[in-house]
Amino acid sequence: MIKSNRYLTIITTLIFSACIMVLSNATAFGQEHPTKKKKAAEHPEHPEKAFKASTETMAKAITDFVDSDSKLKGGFFMVYDAKSESALLLTLTKVHTERLAQVGENLYFACSDFDAQGGKTYDLDFFMMSENDELVVTEVMIHKEDGKARYSWYEENGNWKRK
Repeated sequence: MIKSNRYLTIITTLIFSACIMVLSNATAFGQEHPTKKKKAAEHPEHPEKAFKASTETMAKAITDFVDSDSKLKGGFFMVYDAKSESALLLTLTKVHTERLAQVGENLYFACSDFDAQGGKTYDLDFFMMSENDELVVTEVMIHKEDGKARYSWYEENGNWKRK
């Protein structure tokens, strides 16, 4: 039992450290997810900007990222949940293709649904940047737990900010 708890502590610490590294390299984002409307909205959108990547390319980038990460972690996509102070073992159920958008120069957004091993559902927000004609995930945030939003987005001076 003690070895099991130490192992979980080590894994949780590693996941948390990886999340911090990813977040420290991410660009600041400026609703529940951002939209072109000034009021709080569910997802970020900037339809006036031309997409440099198709929705299919964005969805594939997320699916590939989750699949690759899951293979390294026993078949689950693992995310550290600071609110519950635990690692979540997740399975991708849907990439919301209607929630794929370019939100800045070389910055893309997508929302995806996951089932947790304990029975809860999570909505994760993925942010990606274009590097060498490929999309690279730069930030993953837990947006909803069992349908309840943890944050929303608002636009200020053309930039989306989380509140």
